[in-house]
Amino acid sequence: MNQAIVNKVNGERPLYDQVYQALLQQIVDGIYQIHQQLPSEKELSELFNVSRITIRQALNQLQLEHLIYKIQGKGTFVSAPKSFQNISELQGFAEAMTDLGHEVFNVVKEFRFIPATPHIASKLKISVNSTVVEIKRIRLLNRKPVSFELTYLPEAIGIALQQINLSTRDVFLAIEEDLSIALGHADLNIDATLADEELSELLQVNVHAPLLRVERLTHDHAGHPIDFEYLYFSGECFQYRLRVDRKRNT
Repeated sequence: MNQAIVNKVNGERPLYDQVYQALLQQIVDGIYQIHQQLPSEKELSELFNVSRITIRQALNQLQLEHLIYKIQGKGTFVSAPKSFQNISELQGFAEAMTDLGHEVFNVVKEFRFIPATPHIASKLKISVNSTVVEIKRIRLLNRKPVSFELTYLPEAIGIALQQINLSTRDVFLAIEEDLSIALGHADLNIDATLADEELSELLQVNVHAPLLRVERLTHDHAGHPIDFEYLYFSGECFQYRLRVDRKRNT
C-alpha cells in the first residue's frame, strides 16, 4: 500500500472518513483493480494504525456507494462500476446508453411471429391467438452482456421491423423514426429475480445470480399499448435511477 496515502490519516476529519478517502483514492487510481481483493480488516487496521471498528465504518461507506462488495468467508473486493439508466423519462436502452457515451450492440437471438397468449393479448389489448412478433435480444454494453429482452409487438409493427437492422437500432427509435409512431408513456413493474440456467448462459452470470427484472408496457401517443416486454438486467453491472420530488401541500 502507498505509505504516503496511509500517512494522510492524521487530519481533523473523522478517522473512518480519512480511511474511506484513502481507500477510495487507491481504487480510483487503479492501485486496487476491479474484482481485486482488499486486505483484511486486521491488515488494514495495522496499515492505517486505527481500530478495526474504524476500518469497518470506512468499508461500509465504500459498500454503500457500490465501490466494493463482500463475499461471506472470502473477503472484500473492488466492484466493477455500474452503468445506469434514468427512468424519469421514456427512453430505449440503447438510446439512453449512447447518450452517456457507451457502446451498445444487440444480439438478436430470435425474431418470430406467434399467437398471442391470453396474458400478452390482455396487455396489448388484442384478441387471444392473434399474431404478434416475439423478439429476443441480448444487449451488449461496451461489449459485455448486460440485459436480455423479451419483446412482444402487434403483427403490423413486427412486419415493418423485419426491414430494420435491430442489431444496431433501438426498437423505440425504429418505431418513432422509421414507422412514424409517436410514443407516449410506459408502465413499469420492477422486481428482483434469480438467474435460471438460460439467463445464466445468456448474461454470463452464475446460476441464481441476482437479476433486476422489469416488466414494461409502452403506449403510443394516443394511449394505445404497442410494446410489451420483459427486461432482465445483470445486478452486477447495471442499475436504474429515478429522481423523485416531495409533494408539497398548497
